[in-house]
Amino acid sequence: MRVVVLGAGFGGLELVTRLSEELGDEADVVLIDGADAFIMGFSKLDVMFGRTDAAAVRHQYAAIDKPGVRFVQTVIRAIDPAARRVDTDAGTFEADVLVVALGADLDPAATPGLTAAGIDFYTPAGAFAAREVLERFDGGRVVVGVTSTPFKCPPAPSETALLVHDLLVRRGVRERSAITLVMPLPSPVPPSPAASASLLAAFAKRGIEWRPDTLVRGLDPQRRVALLADGGEIPFEVFLGVPVHRVPAVVAESGMCVDGWIPVDPLTLETAYPGVYAVGDVTSVGTPKAGVFSERQAAVVADRLVALQRGEEPGATYDGTGVCYVEYGGDRVGRVEVTFRSGEPPTGTFDDPSRALAADKARFGADRARRWFGREWSNV
Repeated sequence: MRVVVLGAGFGGLELVTRLSEELGDEADVVLIDGADAFIMGFSKLDVMFGRTDAAAVRHQYAAIDKPGVRFVQTVIRAIDPAARRVDTDAGTFEADVLVVALGADLDPAATPGLTAAGIDFYTPAGAFAAREVLERFDGGRVVVGVTSTPFKCPPAPSETALLVHDLLVRRGVRERSAITLVMPLPSPVPPSPAASASLLAAFAKRGIEWRPDTLVRGLDPQRRVALLADGGEIPFEVFLGVPVHRVPAVVAESGMCVDGWIPVDPLTLETAYPGVYAVGDVTSVGTPKAGVFSERQAAVVADRLVALQRGEEPGATYDGTGVCYVEYGGDRVGRVEVTFRSGEPPTGTFDDPSRALAADKARFGADRARRWFGREWSNV
């Protein structure tokens, strides 16, 4: 069984690792991505706030050395889901099973004024550039704003506002600064009331202004104001923006999407095309767009493919559960665990921020670097 996996993020990496672990040399897996290295999402904040440097958080795909797995760095030009065929700059790949794990593309240019007057901190390049801006910042208003929904890792804007506070305190400019967090959600983490209450208390304690149910529709570079969807405005010296998220163009052109994303069976992650699966941010499966959900979905797909390879009936199903670590600053991290099931309200738990959970988060990154890349690594 030839398996072709498109995208080497959390989903693609977990999928090929599982297949290799279970099948060894029996696996016949091709992993395709246009980049040369992987950067965990939370590592962008580590670089942005001076905990480490950009080179340290890059995991080179060339280091992948797994039985039955071949990595190909190339640009994907076309996907034919009916034929399970992929055209790339490195040639055409045909599959018995095709898995689309290409994530969501970020489009800062879709928000008027963002590229001219703001910083997109969701891309690695933008987050790394934000570090230089914040290190030079001498006071004024910092606005953290979301420009569209859905967006990856819903707690990330809250984390960023809290970490900006810590940075400005360390630099001695907090007293002459203001921080505003603008989000289109009614609470910081809607699936977890306990996490939201904790974050709101943290904002209040630190003097961070919280603007819920509010979307940033653009920036005015001349007047240095954020333009809100409700007609309001917020002045800023620094704007840190969450850009518009879109399905990758090559996926949109494949005909697989409905309302902008790939629909899948919420239990099996199968698409409408036989032998074609999709996992992670590229789907409309109903969970947040975050790496931990993509990873768990990929594990289900891997288990089903292993069963097929062994002539067994696939039984693994996706439970909609994911765990998210939330940075509070001060070397403390909280943890949210939520479960999303079709037709049911989400349920979850929240663990208060602590240094012990900060250590758990570090182990989370180290474990995946070891499994996926054979690399001993720390995110700090």
